[in-house]
Amino acid sequence: MGAGKTTIGRMLSKQLDKEFYDSDVEIERKTGVKIPLIFELEGQDGFRKRENLVIEELCQLNDIIMATGGGAVLMPENRDLLKNSGKIIYLRGKVNDLYQRTRHDKTRPLLQGGNMKQKLERLYIERDPIYTGLADYIVDTGAQSALEITSYIEELLKK
Repeated sequence: MGAGKTTIGRMLSKQLDKEFYDSDVEIERKTGVKIPLIFELEGQDGFRKRENLVIEELCQLNDIIMATGGGAVLMPENRDLLKNSGKIIYLRGKVNDLYQRTRHDKTRPLLQGGNMKQKLERLYIERDPIYTGLADYIVDTGAQSALEITSYIEELLKK
């Protein structure tokens, strides 16, 4: 959360002239409700099932840029779908940077209630090994601008 997946994905899709999809936006579009409400009514398990269905649909499309929710890789089925569908780029942010970017955001259910920075640290510890093992490329985010990161990724994809 807060690594820049949606921002970078949108910019990259424009630079590469490809369609962009954000799995979270697609879930909201299909259900007609915001993700926090899905979490409230169905819990994280219900949300993850919906997320899996959307990722499965998006992985059937060709030549797109897709941003997934940060927890999408927790399901082995999603990891398999993503790995078999294209290049995976892990936008890795430092916990403090992620905290600075998300600290005022009330729309992220997993960060609500309690110490947000501790929650981010726990999520990072849990997810980083999965992202690292899955990624074709790891791009550290931080002081660079979104444009610099996007240009760097574009060069990586040309290799």
